[in-house]
Amino acid sequence: MNKSTIRMTAVFAAACMTPALAQQKVNPPIASYWMSIDTASGLPMGGSGAAPSMMDIGRMMMGGGMGGGNSSRSMRLELGSQRSAGGTPAAAHEIPPGLNMGASLPLETPQRAPRAEPREDGMPENFEKPRGRLLIFWGCGEQAGSGQPYIVDFAKMAQGQVPPGLFGRRINVQRGPSQSRSKTYGDWPNPRDSTRVTADGSLRGEHMVKGNYSPDIRFTLSEKYDFMEPVNLAQRRSGGGVNLSWNNVANAQGYFATAMGSRDGSEDVVFWSSSSSREFGELLMTWLPPSEVARLVREKVVLAPSVTECTVPSQFVAAAPSAFLRFIAYGEEANFAHPPRPQDPKTPWNPDWAVKVRLKSTASALLGEEGAGAAGRASRSSGGEGAAAPQEGGGASQGAKPADAVQEGVKALKGLFGF
Repeated sequence: MNKSTIRMTAVFAAACMTPALAQQKVNPPIASYWMSIDTASGLPMGGSGAAPSMMDIGRMMMGGGMGGGNSSRSMRLELGSQRSAGGTPAAAHEIPPGLNMGASLPLETPQRAPRAEPREDGMPENFEKPRGRLLIFWGCGEQAGSGQPYIVDFAKMAQGQVPPGLFGRRINVQRGPSQSRSKTYGDWPNPRDSTRVTADGSLRGEHMVKGNYSPDIRFTLSEKYDFMEPVNLAQRRSGGGVNLSWNNVANAQGYFATAMGSRDGSEDVVFWSSSSSREFGELLMTWLPPSEVARLVREKVVLAPSVTECTVPSQFVAAAPSAFLRFIAYGEEANFAHPPRPQDPKTPWNPDWAVKVRLKSTASALLGEEGAGAAGRASRSSGGEGAAAPQEGGGASQGAKPADAVQEGVKALKGLFGF
């Protein structure tokens, strides 16, 4: 048998095996448990510690304040099961001693809130017809590239006139356990327990989840899946733009930055992202699986883990001197299941449970606030040594209150984009 025949035989065998592998029956697990872990630095957004949403930005820029502070940690624990509870739902996550949060965290089943009736026009309740425009910039560099800004007229969109090419790339956003998709559900933090995650605690060690509506879940986390280190985000003026730089965050799979703001007296909302192509980016400000991050790095939407700086273009800074900056470092993801998937494709896989642990590290700041992250901001806000006077025509100060355009823009984006 010659080499060509051998090669053809191997290709044929592989082709015959592929359908068999794809035909394995995989049933959903009885219980799914997700741990969503975040390390947040800069301007915190309350108890969750997560990167602020557009609604958070609107509140901050309208003078609601966000407070200062160093990095913080947060966890979101969610258990969904296809079983009914034997009586009142009860579950708890037994945590490693190194987390320094006691022996366990209770997973409470929330009371179902009545659904709000949708408006006849399909828009969310309290939605008001937006004004102004959305100006979108993108890319790293002191000067914006050609074709920028991309302009969206809110009023025209509300009338159904969607500009061509507005919705482009599809982002694989994960959907975890939820009350609506589970027969019984529990989560933490909750009204019963909202203990703050300790700054020196560790997730490393054995974890066990027990409840009267799910199988016992046991798994172990290594150092690779511990809290990520904080993002130390620094800013400095670079011509008319703002140069961002950050530390090389351990285990980061990639980075993404975005900013939104306005100018006093204007109804325009101005948006920028670090993507090399136009990308609105709101769906990127959350946990993403490493495979999805790798794809977005290849497509130059997400910055590679070796990149540690990016310059916000001067055109964006001029159009939005009062802007809010968000940054994310995507982390690792751990997946466990029991029993393991059978090697024989003819054997159905009926997992009792599946666990996902996902990690990210985020930062937020007022764009143009020069210094090295939270420490520099704390020094300036306290009037200590090295406090910098506001630059004329520069970035917003902590107490800045830009025009109502940002709040209008947030309302519009929430309604038109479904956030």
